Amino acid sequence: MAEDQASIESAINHLHEAHADERIGQRLNWLRAGVLGANDGIVSVAGVVVGVAAATPGNVAAIATAGIAALVAGAFSMAGGEYVSVSTQRDTEKALIAKEVKELEDQPAAELAELTGMYRKRGLSAALARQVAEELTEHDALAAHAEVELGIDPEELTNPWLAALSSFVAFTVGALIPLVMILLPLGSPIIVTAAAVVIGLFLTGWISARLGKAPLLPAIVRNVLMGSATMAATYLIGLAFGVAIG
Repeated sequence: MAEDQASIESAINHLHEAHADERIGQRLNWLRAGVLGANDGIVSVAGVVVGVAAATPGNVAAIATAGIAALVAGAFSMAGGEYVSVSTQRDTEKALIAKEVKELEDQPAAELAELTGMYRKRGLSAALARQVAEELTEHDALAAHAEVELGIDPEELTNPWLAALSSFVAFTVGALIPLVMILLPLGSPIIVTAAAVVIGLFLTGWISARLGKAPLLPAIVRNVLMGSATMAATYLIGLAFGVAIG
């Protein structure tokens, strides 16, 4: 009997560890999303300020106005999009949990059998899966089903306001790199800005690859090349407009 109880406790602990690993993975995904938001801020604002600087060289007011406008618009756009997206996800999670609550109330036996079957698929023996399902159901039936069946922690639903704020801050931090560099009183602000942007893209590519456990070099090269291509394109467009206007 003691051995059976030890086996049950070991299985439950193993399952809790698996759920903890899943939650850590979700947090890493949020962190990687923040890094990508900063990357968007770097690229989009760099494109704007470099283009305007090429069209109106030396016109600090025009460059600053365009850069700040791009930063504010981009940050609010990112935050708004993230808020809508995560709000939809949260509504879906709430609906799934409400459905699970009703099923647990209306057909507890069927739900227990379903939970047992899920633990069987995770490698537990039939008897042990049944015992684990019963103990977890007795402790917190909703949490047990939500975690295994839905991949949701009822106590930790996604927060749209937090997601929006994170996106806003991440974009702003990234956008400040090209905006500040282009406004510094340097001899060649476009070159200095381009160099700072490449360094920023290198770092965001490196961090996102590490978080996603992807190969570093391809991620960094893609990131730097795409950002550099954006700056080159907007620089040429600004240069062409500047020549035409001049």
